[in-house]
Amino acid sequence: MNVVIYARFSSHAQNEQSIEGQLKACHEYAQRNNYKVIREYIDRAVSGTTDNRPEFQRMIEDSNKKQFQGVLVYQLDRFSRDRYDNAVYKAKLKKNGVKVLSARENISDDASGILMETLLEGMAEYYSRELAQKIKRGMDINAEKGLCTGGSIALGYSVDENKRFQIDDNAPIVLKIFEMYSTGSTMAEIIRYLNSQKVKTSYGNEFNKNSIRRILLNKRYIGIYTYKGEEFPDLIPPIVPENLFYEVQKMIQTKKKAPARAKAIEDYILTTKLFCGHCKAAMTGISGTGRHGGFYQYYQCVNARKKQCDKKTIRKQWIEDLVINETKQILTDENIDLIVRQVVDLCEREQNSETMKRLRRLQSDNEKAINNLMEALKLGKAADLLLDEINKLRKERKEIDEQIEHEQIRHPILTAPVIKMFMEKFKSGDIQSMKHRIALVDTFVNKIYLYDNKMTILYNVQDSHSDLITDKLDISEGSSGDCLVGLPGIEPGTFRL
Repeated sequence: MNVVIYARFSSHAQNEQSIEGQLKACHEYAQRNNYKVIREYIDRAVSGTTDNRPEFQRMIEDSNKKQFQGVLVYQLDRFSRDRYDNAVYKAKLKKNGVKVLSARENISDDASGILMETLLEGMAEYYSRELAQKIKRGMDINAEKGLCTGGSIALGYSVDENKRFQIDDNAPIVLKIFEMYSTGSTMAEIIRYLNSQKVKTSYGNEFNKNSIRRILLNKRYIGIYTYKGEEFPDLIPPIVPENLFYEVQKMIQTKKKAPARAKAIEDYILTTKLFCGHCKAAMTGISGTGRHGGFYQYYQCVNARKKQCDKKTIRKQWIEDLVINETKQILTDENIDLIVRQVVDLCEREQNSETMKRLRRLQSDNEKAINNLMEALKLGKAADLLLDEINKLRKERKEIDEQIEHEQIRHPILTAPVIKMFMEKFKSGDIQSMKHRIALVDTFVNKIYLYDNKMTILYNVQDSHSDLITDKLDISEGSSGDCLVGLPGIEPGTFRL
């Protein structure tokens, strides 16, 4: 199997050696499992809590070429520390036949393994936020001074050795974008112009509507540094005149309020999970406008789209609500306690990993060496030489302690109450929140098979599933050309564990 390696380190407490260690572990893992590594993607000094990572985005884009079947990471938190990003980007990779593999975490391919993986990702996000609190003060001070606090740098700017923003050679491109939009050019026209001129975004990609919109809304271009919702004016050299910037903002708001065809930019959260009960092919999202202007969204069997299956479409909102409500039913106290025990056991195994054992041995050997030298010093032996050696050992001890602390942050000892609190968030979360809905489905749902009169949901909790019997689980076309939805009568679902 062809795989690529993705490695990353953050801007704090890590350096190039961290990348070398990740690559070494990943290559060894690939060799043990007979995987062929065809490329490495490396992001340096970029946090995993954001998806604004050039190499990460390039890797996701390259997965469309179907040249590799796996993304190998040192550990799942290297891929992302954000649950929403994890769900979105893993779904994109899965559509391209690509799986995310961890060199350090022994996660099986069965249902319980999938559940453990998603919980580990969630806990990585939780502890990332805890770690962020420790470095927040320094970043706040930098922001108040207008210094770069990491992350992406807007097109038209560079950062000098003192972390201050400077205007670079791409500034005229930014000004050109504002001028074109203010004179009536559409986003599509601006995109075509920039791409024809071979101009790239700050990530090195071609422009699209999202990248143009980000530029047009960025107050940094008039010298306002925005950090965590707070604005700090006159801290960055401006590129765009204020009157031009605010003229563009007014035009954007006017177009936003203008009447338009009904539309919805929503995630089809069951994509990669929902399958046709007739032919077992995937069911994917489609949308359309009816004769009377109504906007409709469905899931449709991919074979039905090719006229190779007679499975009818199903209304998106209805089926998603049904799956969400049924999935919440499995979060019983008994199941939560079972999951808590599994996560605690895994964390304890990680704390006794070979890496941690090696560091503990080094720590013990270092302590013994220092004690021996101190005893020799008391006996009056070559004081200067002994003191030099003791100082070297103490410096080495500090480095070992930092490595142990870093491993403990990466593999925290999670107590049962903490994990249970985390699980309770799934149980009490707002089912209308898109982020919560995605997290719930991605964590607990393995597959869904949809028939005409029955739906079976397979969960990532061991040997569990739900069967829902329906009177009529389909959609028919009305004579008017608009889609009419027959709401089926659902009998109480039967849950099996």
